[in-house]
Formats: sequence, C-alpha cells, structure tokens
Amino acid sequence: MPGEGNLKTLLQNMTPEMHEGVFVFCSMPEDKEIPAALKPVHIFRECEGTAFIVRREEAEAAGLPYQFASRLITLTVHSSLEAVGFLAAITGRLAEAGISVNAVSAFYHDHLFVPEHRAEEALHHLQNVSKQAQLP
Repeated sequence: MPGEGNLKTLLQNMTPEMHEGVFVFCSMPEDKEIPAALKPVHIFRECEGTAFIVRREEAEAAGLPYQFASRLITLTVHSSLEAVGFLAAITGRLAEAGISVNAVSAFYHDHLFVPEHRAEEALHHLQNVSKQAQLP
C-alpha cells in the first residue's frame, strides 16, 4: 500500500511518538566495520565514512566518540516517499521554536532526532501542529 501524500492528511494523522532512550550519531572510516555488538537504527555511507545512529549506551560501551545526544520521535503516519512539504512543515515549526532536528525518512515513516534536553518541548510542538491541521 502506498503512503499518504496529502499534506493536510499527513499533518492531521502524524501522531508523533517518542522512543525510550537517548540516541547519538557516530562515524567510522570507510575501511572499518561497525562493531557487530552495535544495533544501529540508521546507517548511511558517506564519502568521509560510514555514519550511523545508535543508543548512547551502545556507543559508550564500544568506546566510540559520538555527537548530538538526541531523542527519537517517529511520525507514525505512513508517509509517501514522494510527499511534498511534510518535513518542511514539521521542521519549520521546530525551527521557529529554536529546536534543531535531524530528520530521517524511511520506507513507512519519518523519524526526527531532536536534542535530548528539548525533546518534550519538540513533542509538544509536533502535537500542536497536528491539532491545528485538524481545525476546519
């Protein structure tokens, strides 16, 4: 089943859910493998190396340097990979509040990594975006 592409419907039904735990961003040189004990939630191969996102305790246990301690918020609506403006509306609202966000679009959902110390505030803003989209 294809994902939703209508912006208003996406905003109305996004139902943001915050995951337990703190996630961090790591990078390994291209010629090194990600340690087998790690369970990344996202991996992306860049020219500078392999970037991945794992739980902070996993990175610390492996002795890996990391950046951006963040919480993961998943927008549970099944969004189309071709939807126009969805992430722009979401990240724009967070930007207005001065909250940074690293967005990852996967096959079914969009996932937002927001600073750990502003996660509850970010969740509140996202819930308000959805409520406002439901108004006539």
